[in-house]
Amino acid sequence: MSKTNKYEAVLVLSMKLGEEGIPAMIQRFKDLIEANGTLEQVEEWGKRKLAYIIDHEQEGYYVLFTFESNGDFPAEFDRVSKITDGVLRSLIVKL
Repeated sequence: MSKTNKYEAVLVLSMKLGEEGIPAMIQRFKDLIEANGTLEQVEEWGKRKLAYIIDHEQEGYYVLFTFESNGDFPAEFDRVSKITDGVLRSLIVKL
């Protein structure tokens, strides 16, 4: 088995997802991480003003995931986040 590494991923979710949509989206990414690695922590930073307008939105919901996985998974996480409606931006960093 390949060596595992620690990662942090920040997602900026669209406020258009609404009260039920945001927790559902967070759960979707939690499930994705748990299927491919070990989820260590989820920090919901909440609604924040964006530095610049993205897709006609001035605010986004920020979530930080800390997880451990093999080296192939972050690319898959990035791919899924880019094709998922409701994700404005994402960033994955190896710790």
